Amino acid sequence: MSQDAPLKIKVITVSTRPGRIGPVVTDWIAALAAERAAFEVEVVDLAELDLPLFNEPKHPSMRDYQHDHTKRWAAIVGEADGFVFVTPEYDFFPPASIVNAVQYLLHEWAKKPAAVVSYGGVSGGLRSMQVLRGLLGNLNMVALSKSIPIPFVHGMIKEGVLEANQTMGDGAKLMLDELESWGRGLRAMRG
Repeated sequence: MSQDAPLKIKVITVSTRPGRIGPVVTDWIAALAAERAAFEVEVVDLAELDLPLFNEPKHPSMRDYQHDHTKRWAAIVGEADGFVFVTPEYDFFPPASIVNAVQYLLHEWAKKPAAVVSYGGVSGGLRSMQVLRGLLGNLNMVALSKSIPIPFVHGMIKEGVLEANQTMGDGAKLMLDELESWGRGLRAMRG
């Protein structure tokens, strides 16, 4: 693949629970990313993927997947050049759905940049973001320092659309710049 080809960015909605607002936040950041010629953006919803609690009989390092859901997930992650994880905070932690989804795979994550957009109440999901960034780094991803916490997110949603403020827009630009830069460099490393 040409180094100049658009980067395949997966914007992943992490929350799977009924009544969630994750897809609204995902739509906002995915639309901003899609405005860039450097990105080919695909939204991935863990609720639609419906991964059961990790159930592969062999360790992910072996890449000998037995279940169709794992093979489908491995293909989605494997073709990506980078990720944006959109996560709420549950009890000061990211949802179990993303921890489970991440741990299904190993090699498919390696040498790829990962940004995080978190949302919640007063903290904007910062604790969830920090825990998730640590997990991603442990899987040989580059967890980007530029991330976006969205505090009091419920008050920013009007008629099913996130109405971002200037600070969020500025933060998104910085995060997407960093995602592009790392995405290009790491794609070259992966050959």
